[in-house]
Amino acid sequence: MSDEIAAAKKDARGENVIPGPSPNPSTNLIIHDILLRSAGRLTRQTLEKALLGRQYGSKFAKEVVENRSLVQTLAAYGVTKFATKSVPGAVLVGAGLLAKTIFDRSTTRRRSRRSGERALRKQSKGETAV
Repeated sequence: MSDEIAAAKKDARGENVIPGPSPNPSTNLIIHDILLRSAGRLTRQTLEKALLGRQYGSKFAKEVVENRSLVQTLAAYGVTKFATKSVPGAVLVGAGLLAKTIFDRSTTRRRSRRSGERALRKQSKGETAV
């Protein structure tokens, strides 16, 4: 399928065609976009649950991942979009993540872990995590 997309087919009139179930290329593009985004979301949620589940148990991990607030979801989406649009954006986001990691490591390990676990517990209960 990706070969067909890379070398767009020509229809009977000699026009480029986006492969898919509809004769309308715009509809096919929307269908492909929805499928790709759905697969990406399922993969991401599965990985997040697996990573948390190893340490905290699968039930707790499921609650944390599924009770993410709208603000958290939009913030993650916005930062990801910003980081993927340009190299300076990626550098800025990477520097922010590095700064947060250094800050977390500057506090005692126990305090940092307690703070993170407290936020996860709030999120698993559907409360707003800070």
